[in-house]
Amino acid sequence: MSELAFASASKLAQMIREKEISSVELLEFYLHRVDEYNPGLNAIIWHMRDEAMDAAKKADEKLAANDSIGTLHGVPMTIKESYDVAGTPSTWGVPELRDNFPPVDALSVKRLKNAGVVLFGKTNVPLRLSDFQSYNDIYGTTNNPWDVLRIPGGSSGGSAASLAAGLTGIDSGSDIGGSIRNPAHFCGIFGHKPTWNLLPPRGHATPGILSPSDLSVIGPMARSADDLELAVKAMAGPDEIQSRGLSLSLQPSGKKPSQWNVAVWQNDDVAPVDSEVEARVVSVAEALKGLGASVNFEGRPAFAADQVHTTYQSLLNATMTCRLPDDDYQQLVERVESQESDGEDPRSNQVRRSQVARFKDWTRYNEERTHVRWKWHEFFETYDVVIAPIMATSAFEHDHRPMWERSIMVNGQEQGYFTQLFWAGLAVNAYLPSTVVPTGPDSKGLPIGVQIIGPEYGDFITIEVAKILEREGFSFTAPPKYR
Repeated sequence: MSELAFASASKLAQMIREKEISSVELLEFYLHRVDEYNPGLNAIIWHMRDEAMDAAKKADEKLAANDSIGTLHGVPMTIKESYDVAGTPSTWGVPELRDNFPPVDALSVKRLKNAGVVLFGKTNVPLRLSDFQSYNDIYGTTNNPWDVLRIPGGSSGGSAASLAAGLTGIDSGSDIGGSIRNPAHFCGIFGHKPTWNLLPPRGHATPGILSPSDLSVIGPMARSADDLELAVKAMAGPDEIQSRGLSLSLQPSGKKPSQWNVAVWQNDDVAPVDSEVEARVVSVAEALKGLGASVNFEGRPAFAADQVHTTYQSLLNATMTCRLPDDDYQQLVERVESQESDGEDPRSNQVRRSQVARFKDWTRYNEERTHVRWKWHEFFETYDVVIAPIMATSAFEHDHRPMWERSIMVNGQEQGYFTQLFWAGLAVNAYLPSTVVPTGPDSKGLPIGVQIIGPEYGDFITIEVAKILEREGFSFTAPPKYR
């Protein structure tokens, strides 16, 4: 039965369509695994079992009646706690939002339900979705199924842990600093950060917010690249406010692998990565080369990596701090203003002050970002994708100290905790799609993922490359204790 637990959502949907298993039976199967394994992981922190069972029964009745069904019909699903699901809490890990029970589903949730999913649980997050780890004062700490002493990633850590442990069929997270991709990497699954606003985020926000957040996206997480494509198709497309004149047409590359031009950004002095992580990037590149792709280890967009990282950090800081309550934000303003230093490095000063950026400052950062977007556009006229790391190391041990006290060890050297945001920011800053593929465990027995970055709206290009790599052996492997 472990094959069923770790099957792709695509396979599960096929089994239901062909009546090899019913939606009710599949839901019961996953709920049994949740009861057995979730107490040691704390990945699923809110349950909707009665509602899910009703939905599963209706799914089976619809299939029996030969009614039209969606691509994910009857597949049990969990979703990140930050998505609005009617009748469930959407706290973002913030104790003050403990009683926030939205009355309606997020648009993406409605679209997934229209595709047929059976939603049965919500997964854990860090405070304000702002950490590489997933713990908060409401729900506690989520563990990595490969090693419960280590992090599953964040902020979509509960989602990744649930998928890796075989507790759900598919999930969906969000990403502003790698929050889909770093959990995918740490837990050994697939994850896709879409082009910005490709998947409308309405209903993935704190109360009262309708404006899409800069940088942030929502996107699928799964045990197969095929599932990523199915979920993107289900959730993508214009929101109602755009739908009178806007339509969507995502396309794969239209090329054979032997026609691909692939750039490889395996390491960088701005944010050095562990030698085993670098080796996996190279191994993915070599696999593509073996399929006939042209691979260039020197190909880079025409910009300075350190300056682009400063721009991303500045935009990220401005976006994240605007989520703070007014009193907390005012304290931050006073603290930043009191830290003025004439001798401070200009870039460090910009990053620090960007936490309380004025609109004129933000406009300058956005202009810098727009120039970067065009540099990427020019780059992708030559190259199809970039292969790169997503994090500096495999999963590290839980660390709940204040963030400014944290660090990680990379090749025996201490590195700042947030230095590795560089790799996530390459795609986030420029609104690019990025797909993470698993490459198997490292020498510690912990997964390593590699990201595939593509051009804006090239989402099906990066997923296409992921699908090819999956067939070449870069596929999901179940953690030993959950098989």
